[in-house]
Amino acid sequence: MHFSFTSEQDDLRREARTFLEANPAPSPEQLSELGWVGVVDSESFLEAAVLFEELGRALYDGPYIANEVSGDRRQQLAAHALEAVGIGARAVEMAVAYVGEREQFGKKIGTYQAVAHPVVDAYVAVELARSLAYWAALCITTDDAQADLACAAANAQATEAAVLACETSIQVHGGIGFTFEHPLHRYYKRALELESALGFGRELRAEIARSLLSS
Repeated sequence: MHFSFTSEQDDLRREARTFLEANPAPSPEQLSELGWVGVVDSESFLEAAVLFEELGRALYDGPYIANEVSGDRRQQLAAHALEAVGIGARAVEMAVAYVGEREQFGKKIGTYQAVAHPVVDAYVAVELARSLAYWAALCITTDDAQADLACAAANAQATEAAVLACETSIQVHGGIGFTFEHPLHRYYKRALELESALGFGRELRAEIARSLLSS
């Protein structure tokens, strides 16, 4: 399946990221003025996918995402997966930045395999999650017959990847990563919340297996 975002959707991502960097806790009024409220109904789920991922990256903690997907389980699974991708990607970015500047024994700690390899593993897990999350969003948009499977697979991979990315980033940050002042603990808590919200990965994979074996 070939998929890529349109130029308009890429523009939406850039605009959303710029706005959320300046306004990480936007009010409902601001979201409405931006035209984000009701985007799931007024546009395709792919526009919503861009916003959900960027909101995860910005660690937005308001009710917007829950309000957008209401009680639709497929949309909930996909939305949580997309938010988790944003969280995981940001955690990996923080890890890469830190290990590229922190020195020990006269060398950047990122040059040590014991540090670099876990960061790479987290990156790979998040990128796989991104592909699955985009697949889920596309399946919802096109009402594909595989939508249920895609959404469950995306949620299982993305939420686990976000937890892994946060744990890895905290570890490579050393002492500072465990402090309350560092934002990583907030990303980690949100990743754990998303992981358990609609079923842990093992439960969703069992659901996928039952669906595949019964068909």
